[in-house]
Amino acid sequence: MVKETKLYDLLGVAPTASEAEIKKGYRKMALKYHPDKAGDDPKAADKFKQVSEAYEILSDSNKRAVYDQFGLEYVLHGAPPPPEDGGGGGAGGFPGAGAGGFPGGFQSFSAGGPGGARTFKFTSNGGNPFGGGGGGGFTPTDPMNVFSSGGGGSPFGGMGGMPGGMPGGMPGMSDGYRSSSPTRETPASVYTVKLPLTLEELYSGATKKMKIRRRRTHGQEEKVLQITIKPGWKAGTKITFPGEGDLQPDGRSQDVVFVLDEKKHPVFTRDGNDLKMDLELTLKEALLGFSKIVGTLDGKKIKIEYKQPVQPGLVIKYPGHGMPISKEPGKRGDLSIVVKVTLPTSLTASQKAELEKIL
Repeated sequence: MVKETKLYDLLGVAPTASEAEIKKGYRKMALKYHPDKAGDDPKAADKFKQVSEAYEILSDSNKRAVYDQFGLEYVLHGAPPPPEDGGGGGAGGFPGAGAGGFPGGFQSFSAGGPGGARTFKFTSNGGNPFGGGGGGGFTPTDPMNVFSSGGGGSPFGGMGGMPGGMPGGMPGMSDGYRSSSPTRETPASVYTVKLPLTLEELYSGATKKMKIRRRRTHGQEEKVLQITIKPGWKAGTKITFPGEGDLQPDGRSQDVVFVLDEKKHPVFTRDGNDLKMDLELTLKEALLGFSKIVGTLDGKKIKIEYKQPVQPGLVIKYPGHGMPISKEPGKRGDLSIVVKVTLPTSLTASQKAELEKIL
């Protein structure tokens, strides 16, 4: 007789369920609460995580045995076994117990609360108790990973239909999720982070330090990654830090990929290696001429002077005053200044008369 049935209830199965029935129950509940299927249900994500964690325990015979005998509290917090079980094993009293007192080396762990990173975090629950030590585990930041991490292969295996085994198609599933065993062709998991930069930083280059929080075999840890931005790099450029993310169930660690994102600039817009800005003129300046000083992105000053009328839309080009060309050191794109004329919204009768005489 089991101590409690909470995890079985989450999967909708009886405590006497077979491995196949547990897998079937998990598949059904995971599909029900998956964020791609649950719509706007605010509780779906949390329920999905609970269902996935229940499967993590019940699909592993050693973990299930511990849960059946002592309950979830023991699994989560590693409380000492009841005194009537004195028996014949390792440090925790189980036959064949490993260093943490669990069968087969299933070590004790703490279900710590959420750990917030100052800049961003890799996991949604701070310290996922199923991600370290003895295998198993999933990555809450990519819910689809859970379909490849439950011991014994994907719960979607052998169902036919789309590449992930489900008819009708489920977003994000592919042949790569059919087995939890890593192959030579299977790429490492990737965690992608947007890195917003000003146009000045992309022009001159910059160094950014990002503090991350990641899960490793010994638990959560923080690390500072230094990112060097070269002059002229464009939005969409990817900077990869191999193996610097969360430890995955297959023993590898996620690659962390920063993707450069360009912030909107109040004056300049970028087009490849070129820059463009608007020059606002009054009707008087457009007709009688003007002299103006404009600043460039690198802080230099350019004098623009016309003594004759200029047409709206006139483009004044300054070669070599645009963005650095990252693949051609020392070279820059062009700066284009586009003339815009602000027309008056109304004229008096005398102004109209004077204009009619002149025009």
